[in-house]
Amino acid sequence: MIFDINPDISQAETLSSEFYTDEKFFRESKEKIFARSWQLVGTTDEIDNIKPFTILENFLDEPILITKSGKKLNCLSNVCTHRGKLLIDESCKANGIRCGYHGRRFDLTGKFLSMPEFENVKNFPSEKDNLPKLAFDTFGKLLFVSVNPSAKFEEFFAPVYECLSWVNWKDLKFSAEKSREYFVNAHWALYCENYLEGFHIPFVHQSLNAVVDYDSYATETFRFAILQTGFAKSGDNAFAFDQKIAALYFFVFPNLMLNFYPWGLSVNIVKPLETDLTRISYLTFVSDETKLNKGAGADLSRVEFEDQAVVEAVQKGINSRFYDKGRYSPTREQGTHHFHRLIAEFMNI
Repeated sequence: MIFDINPDISQAETLSSEFYTDEKFFRESKEKIFARSWQLVGTTDEIDNIKPFTILENFLDEPILITKSGKKLNCLSNVCTHRGKLLIDESCKANGIRCGYHGRRFDLTGKFLSMPEFENVKNFPSEKDNLPKLAFDTFGKLLFVSVNPSAKFEEFFAPVYECLSWVNWKDLKFSAEKSREYFVNAHWALYCENYLEGFHIPFVHQSLNAVVDYDSYATETFRFAILQTGFAKSGDNAFAFDQKIAALYFFVFPNLMLNFYPWGLSVNIVKPLETDLTRISYLTFVSDETKLNKGAGADLSRVEFEDQAVVEAVQKGINSRFYDKGRYSPTREQGTHHFHRLIAEFMNI
């Protein structure tokens, strides 16, 4: 079976190539995987009063609003409950929300307030006339939303909280100049799989291999997350709190990468577009600019292009008539194995 991954990594086979090439599975993953997980949409620094977002544009494409009433945030559907028009196109300041089509009004919590020419409508208004509310939560400055969460936010992010309790989010300043977007001609899961193992570092990333100790590279799996720790060959390229650690790579299923370096945080969001096309959004948060050109986080653009080349070659290879499944290295591919098991779990529902 395509979605039957043996829990014993020493006996397990990978997902079938059909998962990456069949449009049917790509479509099904929207509701089965992405709608049921937590997606990063922005930062709390962006929210002043009313701001529209789209959850995974060009894929889930769900329009939402984040509103602030006092100090409280609300996450609402950005679609009018009358005729389905988008309510807000860009950030604004207002005491409420008014549809520009027929004048329906809501307060900042999404509660229906009024509607012209509806005096004779029976059983109106009802609960259905309020704007639907979406589940949302925050991790530091990062704002997450879920369309239909399979588990609470805490269940996805508990290990992240525990392992990164030392992070001072106030020191992390967003850098638009250093943030980037890349397009990779490959399936979204192939990009994630490459990220989830350090096995390829000596073969693909010479500059990274020069500063990270491959022999001590460690992987730890959690319910919905995977942590990889890269240890430094030199204390000069390590964190101040631990002179042995060069980088912490945290993956939260299905498509979020939190990369902590001595200089700050690089957030990668993997955004599916087509079976063989993926957008990668890099958000950069800097805490210490003096360390930007040192250690494991020194030349991320070079590492990204090296990863792209490998992943795109795999995309071509999995279309071969002679490839279906592979095996895992029990010592180096625990992260990829866990990722495949999560995909199988979600897709089998």
